[in-house]
Amino acid sequence: MLAYRHAFHAGNHADVLKHLVLDQVLRYMTGKDKPFRYIDTHAGAGGYLLKGAQAQKKAEYREGINRLWSRPDLPPAVADYVHLVQQFNLPAAEPGQPAPVLEKGMTPPLALYPGSPSFARMHMRPGDSMRLFELHPSDARTLAAHFGGRHVQILNEDGFAGLKGQLPPNPRRALVLIDPSYELVGDYGKVIATMREAVARYAEGVYVIWYPQIARVEAAQLPKRLMALAPKGWLHVRMTVAQTDAQGFGLAGSGLFVVNPPYTLHETLQSVMPYLTEVLAQYDGASYLIEEQPA
Repeated sequence: MLAYRHAFHAGNHADVLKHLVLDQVLRYMTGKDKPFRYIDTHAGAGGYLLKGAQAQKKAEYREGINRLWSRPDLPPAVADYVHLVQQFNLPAAEPGQPAPVLEKGMTPPLALYPGSPSFARMHMRPGDSMRLFELHPSDARTLAAHFGGRHVQILNEDGFAGLKGQLPPNPRRALVLIDPSYELVGDYGKVIATMREAVARYAEGVYVIWYPQIARVEAAQLPKRLMALAPKGWLHVRMTVAQTDAQGFGLAGSGLFVVNPPYTLHETLQSVMPYLTEVLAQYDGASYLIEEQPA
């Protein structure tokens, strides 16, 4: 069981893996001229104050993004991800002034961590669009305050139920992130049901599903259940970096299941996962898994 809201876990090892993968998929999507839609079923607040009371309760970012923050040996894909987090930590621009740019060799203090919608926004181009679902009223208000514009819609509703109304998208290119808290065991079944309907409506979409590695049979079974729903190919990556406690509780790691992954993703992950696992390891048995079924 995870204590939710996401602010308690912002910037931890699970966020590092999730946002590294999300960044790579976004780079692939924007590498083509055609516009696309980013759909986030559990968008959260969009950004988190790491010195705030929630993030400081367990300070999980110290074993996550903080371990990568100032390292000079980051592989290119990890460096790209860290660069975006560093850019997010630059001071806001004065009214009427251009946004500040991260200069080479500059490492700002680590004070903020971007949520998934912020990573997506940093890649958005004119013509691309965002649909952000968030059921928590406070987080939805925060999203609405910071994610304006005619190409962005904030929906204060259940993303599981709302996704079907977004598919197929217009234009017919979309990246969907499904990232629930899994605080309720029913979320695992909702992920499967949501994906089954989503693929039936829009089989060409790129779907990224995050899940926690915890002592629950539903978490262990989720990747195999998703494999049966991916008609055109999939990729699964998992990273284990921590030990659970004596009762089996705690977040040992996390995984991402990508339906219709970019063809570049497998090679990228093969190059970075050994490094990432070693740097983020909290015990000697840390490991990773990459498996795929090409289209």
